[in-house]
Amino acid sequence: MRQFTIISLLPAGLIVLGLWLGGLWVLAAVIYLTGFMRFMDRAVKTKRVAITEPSGTTLSVCLAIMHFALLGGTVITLARAAHGTAENIGLFFATGLFLGQISNANAHELIHRGQRGLHRLGMWVYISMLFGHHTSAHVLIHHRHVATRADPNTSRMGEGFYRFALRAWGGSFMAGFRAEAARPRAKWRNPYVIYVLGALGLMLLALMISPRALLVYVGLAAYAQMQLLMSDYVQHYGLMRAIGADGKPAPVGPQHSWNSPRWFSSALMLNATHHSDHHAHPLRYFPALDVPSGAPMLPKPLPVMGAIALIPPLWRHIMDPLVKEITNA
Repeated sequence: MRQFTIISLLPAGLIVLGLWLGGLWVLAAVIYLTGFMRFMDRAVKTKRVAITEPSGTTLSVCLAIMHFALLGGTVITLARAAHGTAENIGLFFATGLFLGQISNANAHELIHRGQRGLHRLGMWVYISMLFGHHTSAHVLIHHRHVATRADPNTSRMGEGFYRFALRAWGGSFMAGFRAEAARPRAKWRNPYVIYVLGALGLMLLALMISPRALLVYVGLAAYAQMQLLMSDYVQHYGLMRAIGADGKPAPVGPQHSWNSPRWFSSALMLNATHHSDHHAHPLRYFPALDVPSGAPMLPKPLPVMGAIALIPPLWRHIMDPLVKEITNA
């Protein structure tokens, strides 16, 4: 747990110093979440052993608190243009990377927790990124229909990221809403009421600071959302479940998710890179996630593959042969 704690909380500290002092602290935060992470993944080849006892709850709560502090602090700092242009741009990307890589992974962990308070904490992290519907869509749709065409967040072979992102955002919003609406309860108790009103309330709060604050807030939220969608795109690209004679898909197995168990990036993203094990055991706490034998492996760390996916021809050149190799095995 010490590794998870240090590696995931350190960039928050660097961003806080960047918001306060600017200068090289901003550069340090950006480098930590990009080049330094890549360097450590390449330099340290140690495979982390799964931890079966600690739950990681204290770290998850701390990261959620830091999420709200960094989001609010960055919006206010950039709205006031407290630093120079280069520093403000760096702060936007540093906080955006923290939200996309760490807050998304942490909120994902929290919405899978059985305790109501932790689940709601994860829900509000997503709401603050204007992506509250993911709380419902991920649990009710993605985990049930993953690796089939019924799941908007499963990317298909040959589908570019940009087309996927448009389809997945709207598709998951509507699919999650239909799933929640089908539950036997009063319509006003549909959590989508909280998702939408919560997002509108936070946007209004930003607007009360200034129109520029609203622009910064929406920009950070969009950047975080793009990274979440990128994670889904990369980790499920082209891996589809076979449909049986009865019309039902085969059970979900390790072969239906891409994994990237690099030491540093895995610790930074709370083992979100151990994706096959998560789909096999959705309630398993992140420190205990491992990589099943024979699970598909990405050729490079998850953040690097995300960057490659921004160039669809290059992505398909690398990944389509790997998908064919896996699916034809």
